[in-house]
Amino acid sequence: MTAGINYFNRLNDGRRIWLDGEIVPDIRLHPAFRGTVQSVSALMARQDDPASEELLTFRTDTGTKANIAYLIPETREDLFRRSRGLKLWSDATFGVMSRVGGFYRSQLTAWYIARDLIKEEQPYFPQKIADYYAYVRDNDLLLTAAGHDPQVDRTKLAHELGDLYTALRIVGENEEGIIVRGAKMIATGAPYMDEIVVSPHSKKTGDEQRYAVMFAIPASHPGVHLICRESFASEREEDHPLSSHFDEMDAVLVFDDALIPWERVFIKDDPDAIWKIRSDRMVGALSLHENIVRLVSKLEFTAAVGSELAESIGIKAFAHVREKLAELYFQLESVKALLLSAEHRASLHPLGVWEPALEPILTAKNLGNRYYPRSLEILQQLSGAGMLQVPSTIAELRGPLAEQLKRAYRGADRDAEERVKLLKLAWELVGSRLGARHELYERFYAGDPVRTYAGQYVEYDKRQLLERVAARTT
Repeated sequence: MTAGINYFNRLNDGRRIWLDGEIVPDIRLHPAFRGTVQSVSALMARQDDPASEELLTFRTDTGTKANIAYLIPETREDLFRRSRGLKLWSDATFGVMSRVGGFYRSQLTAWYIARDLIKEEQPYFPQKIADYYAYVRDNDLLLTAAGHDPQVDRTKLAHELGDLYTALRIVGENEEGIIVRGAKMIATGAPYMDEIVVSPHSKKTGDEQRYAVMFAIPASHPGVHLICRESFASEREEDHPLSSHFDEMDAVLVFDDALIPWERVFIKDDPDAIWKIRSDRMVGALSLHENIVRLVSKLEFTAAVGSELAESIGIKAFAHVREKLAELYFQLESVKALLLSAEHRASLHPLGVWEPALEPILTAKNLGNRYYPRSLEILQQLSGAGMLQVPSTIAELRGPLAEQLKRAYRGADRDAEERVKLLKLAWELVGSRLGARHELYERFYAGDPVRTYAGQYVEYDKRQLLERVAARTT
C-alpha cells in the first residue's frame, strides 16, 4: 500500500473538525476539504514513485523508509540532500501549502538532535522526544503545531485573564497524565495532519508555569476540537486552479479537559526549559531552512505568472514593465542566493550535524514578508483591470457566444482560453480569498515583522563591523 493510500485511509479517525457550526464526519468526502485531501494524498504517493522516491525519502538505521525532512544532516551532502528533497516537495504545491511541507518535521528532527540540551532541567525530555521522533518518522506522519494564545487582551498575560476559558493551561494531573483546558492558535493545516505539537511560541513568565507546557497529540485526540475558519476551497477546478487543490485550512484548537498521557508530555511547568529548546540556534537554523526552500518555490511561481501576464498582452518590451519583471527576479535570486549562502556556509555543530548558517536564513525569512506582498502588487500592476474582465467561467468560451468571446479575450501570443486560464490563476494569487490569506500568512507566520527585524538586529554579530569603525576612530 502506498504512502498516499495510507494517508488517505487514516484520516477517517474520528477527529472533531468543526466547520460552519457542525462537526465534519469525514473530511475526505466534504467539499471544503476533499480537494486538498486528494492533493496531499498525491504528494505523499510521490514517496513511492521511482522517479521521485530517492529525492523525497531516505533509509533509517533500522531500514525504514522515511521522509527527507527527518534526515539528520551528519554530512554536508546530507544538508544539500535535504534541500533538494524539500524543494521537490514544495514545488508540488507551488509553495502555497506551508505546513504540509517539512517545517515542523524539521523542527522535531532538530529537537531530537538537541535533546540533551535541557537534560538537567527536564531529565525525561531526551527519551520522550527521541521516542516521539522515531514514531512520527517511521510511521510517515504529517505534523503541524499550535503555539499562540487567543488574542483576548494583549495588555495582559495569560494568567491575568482570570478563569476565562482562554489560553491553554494545565488544570489537573493524575497517574495517567495531565489534564489541559483552553485554546491554542493557530494550527495551520491541522485538519489534514496526523499529529499536532502544542507549545508556547513566546516565552512564558514564572507566574505562568501552568501555561508552560509542551506536548503532542494525534489530531483525533479525545477532548480536542479543531475550529476551522471559513473554507476557501472551490469545487470549480478549471476556474479556481489553486483554491480547488491547496486550501491548507487554519484551525484553533480547543481543549475540553483533555487528558494528555505522560509519554506525550515533553515539558511542563518550566518556561525556561521550553524557551531554551525552542530558541536554540541550531534548532532555528535547521527548521527555518525548510521555510526558505519553500519561499523560493513560491517566488518562482509568482515570477513565472508575472512573466506570462506580460507576454500574454504584449507589454514585455516596455521599460516600466521590464523594471517590474526584473524586481520579481531580484526577489527570487536574492532569496536563492541567501539559501545557497546558508547551505555553503554551513558548519559542523558540536553535536555532529551540519548546521546551516543562520544569518542568511533569517535575512531571507525577514525579506520574505516584504517580498511576497510586493510580488502580488506587481502582478496587479502588470494585469491592470485584466483580471476583472474575465468571464465568470471558462466554459463560457465554449458556449453560445464562443466566437465573439474568443476574439475579445485572446492574447497577443495565445488563444482566449489560455489567456483566461492565466488570468484566473493570477486572480487566485492576488484577489481571491485564498490569495488574501496567503498574503496575510507570509506577512505574519514568523511573528510580528517589527519584532523579527529588531530581533535580527539584536542577535546579529556586529563585533567585526564595530571593530573596523573603532580602528578608524581611535
